[in-house]
Amino acid sequence: MADEGEDVKPKLNLNINYEGNHITVKVKANTPFRKVFEAAEKRLGKDPGTFKFTWDGERLQAEDTPAGLGMEDNDTIDAFLEQLGGGCSSPIMTRLA
Repeated sequence: MADEGEDVKPKLNLNINYEGNHITVKVKANTPFRKVFEAAEKRLGKDPGTFKFTWDGERLQAEDTPAGLGMEDNDTIDAFLEQLGGGCSSPIMTRLA
């Protein structure tokens, strides 16, 4: 195979951290995070959509890419359980008589 020079897109190793579990996903810089999320959830044994993912304190969106955010090799993404609901549907009395 001929040397393709700069046409070769380097892959990034992205580390994903969830409650002390660390996995590494190797992706192209222009891969949408949707694929990273799916791979991470599968490897951590969770259903799709279970986690929210953050990097540098900002939530990652499925359509974002590592290149678009300026990520570098070996950057760490944090995974958290997606919280649904949790709100209260009735007012709570906070004052005691």
